[in-house]
Amino acid sequence: MGVVVPLEEERGRGQNAVKQLQALVAGDMEAVNEFIRERMTSEVPMVPELASHLINSGGKRLRPMLTIAASRMCGYNGADHIKLAASVEFLHTATLLHDDVVDESDMRRGTKTARMLWGNQASVLVGDFLLGRAFKLMVETRSLRALEIIADAASIIAEGEVMQLAAAKDTSTTEDAYLRVIQAKTAALFAAATEVGAVISERNGTEAAALESYGRNLGIAFQLVDDALDYGGRVAALGKNVGDDFREGKITLPVVLAFRRGTAEERAFWQRTLQDGERSDDDFAHAVELMQKHDALTDTILRARHYGAIATDALAIFPESPYRQALTDLVEFCINRNH
Repeated sequence: MGVVVPLEEERGRGQNAVKQLQALVAGDMEAVNEFIRERMTSEVPMVPELASHLINSGGKRLRPMLTIAASRMCGYNGADHIKLAASVEFLHTATLLHDDVVDESDMRRGTKTARMLWGNQASVLVGDFLLGRAFKLMVETRSLRALEIIADAASIIAEGEVMQLAAAKDTSTTEDAYLRVIQAKTAALFAAATEVGAVISERNGTEAAALESYGRNLGIAFQLVDDALDYGGRVAALGKNVGDDFREGKITLPVVLAFRRGTAEERAFWQRTLQDGERSDDDFAHAVELMQKHDALTDTILRARHYGAIATDALAIFPESPYRQALTDLVEFCINRNH
């Protein structure tokens, strides 16, 4: 199945954006990665083995890079941003381990999930271990405000998971309700990752609020694009199998739009496949056809662009710098990862 999101012409620019950000923060990220390797050690062999399986599985480390870039843009010259970036990555990894168990996912980033290799119980417990490591690192920075921000994010993410679980397979879910889920489940950690960059730099006023807004809106845009890609992307862009959301009965924005705009017969299709879990081999292809018929994927991307524009505008209060430019260009990367 080919790409159905019409963004091909801008893909190269997005790839360059993430490469530029990686180059800017390369030295700091080397220190972050070393911190991660040091702090996930344990006398229990399974703990570092399972944790490293996911941490070293090819992710871009986008969230800790946001912490580094935000702190540098705010003029920070200390070392605590390294610990905060590592704690953000530990928290993110813990949520992935827990997500895969809840969603019963078999693959992530092209490889078997930890739960498939070590089981659900080990995955949940190692996720808890990584959460503990994250909070220990935050305490070491002695920044109560940074600790408060990331602790709040951890709670909000858990609430988002519960909200998603409660709304699972519910085709009556509204767009507003779905946006509340992704603001909690995905955007909260993006917002925390960028806001702590300002806080550690003692920019607790306008700059911290601007970076929180940037991260939150970037996170919403990022998740909306993920939603669209699940019905028209490729595995490399997703870090999971195309169609996983459909097979797991998840109600995402493209489904919400296609369901609302559909005929009674089409709504019955969504109820059968997602709500009742009765799916045949041909149903996914038909689901994509319905998405295209009602412009559900195109409109999901348009909404992502709206939130991306808010994220970009939030950076306008900062003076021009390579970090501001990289964060601005990153918005395009997140929206244009259509391959």
